[in-house]
Amino acid sequence: MIGGINWDTNLFITRFPHKGEEIVVKRITRVPGGKAGNTAVAAARLLGPSQAAIFAGLGKDSIGSQQKEIFVREGVITSGLKFCEGVESGQAYIVTDDEGENIIHTYRGASVMITPQDLDDPVRRELISGSTVITIMDPPLETAVKLAQKAKELAKVVTWDPGLNSELGIEKVYALLENVDYVVANEHEIANLGGSKNPDTAAQRLASANKRMKIVVKLGGKGCVMYYEEKREVSPSFDLASVGLRVVNTVGCGDAFLGAFVAALSEGHSDSDALKWGNCAGGLKATKFETRGSPTREMLLKYLS
Repeated sequence: MIGGINWDTNLFITRFPHKGEEIVVKRITRVPGGKAGNTAVAAARLLGPSQAAIFAGLGKDSIGSQQKEIFVREGVITSGLKFCEGVESGQAYIVTDDEGENIIHTYRGASVMITPQDLDDPVRRELISGSTVITIMDPPLETAVKLAQKAKELAKVVTWDPGLNSELGIEKVYALLENVDYVVANEHEIANLGGSKNPDTAAQRLASANKRMKIVVKLGGKGCVMYYEEKREVSPSFDLASVGLRVVNTVGCGDAFLGAFVAALSEGHSDSDALKWGNCAGGLKATKFETRGSPTREMLLKYLS
């Protein structure tokens, strides 16, 4: 995985305030997060120790040290991390209401310090060559483009979750999309990239950049849909209520989805099964307050069955 790592400060409230209104915070948690960090942990919990690696920037600060320790405990390979002088580790401030909906404010900091040149480091080159699936999230665009090119030269499967880079629009990411096998995005991201609030239209426009590419649009509680070769495959959401579970926090659900999706692909599962893994993992994460509440392999397989 390559992309952002944050330290998340979560504020839990009853409802979102109106402009200028002050409301009470019921609970605060401070936990590790960031799209790439969450996804790497989600994949490692399903694949096992030393089967998922992360490339990301961290500050030479207490948060950076703590983040590395957590990755090690989770079984994520950390030799691709870069520790940066003079800049703080990434941080996010997340407000979540009683319905599980959220608003996120992110300071990216060292998370955007991974450069194209960093990919030439011998350790990172070895990690790339030894991987089955390369998952690109939201590093600087030039870094994402170079990694996708390297990965395709090595015949790797390339997955891209655009995150904040979706705001660039389709024209600026053509060079990246040429080497992407799967785009995995939520409704807002696909709308930004494809220039339409209609996911079907947006996906069709995005597919013009690479006819071989498959586009997965995450629909939250409605599951997901995959577009490929002018086809449309719907994969329904995991019904939490049917097994006595309920949503408490949706932050990190998309990352749990992606971690499970790429884990399934790396094991050779079909696209349809990978979508089911993603929906189930995302749903189970929603039942946990913590950002990295993705399931273990045992739990995922239990609920899939």
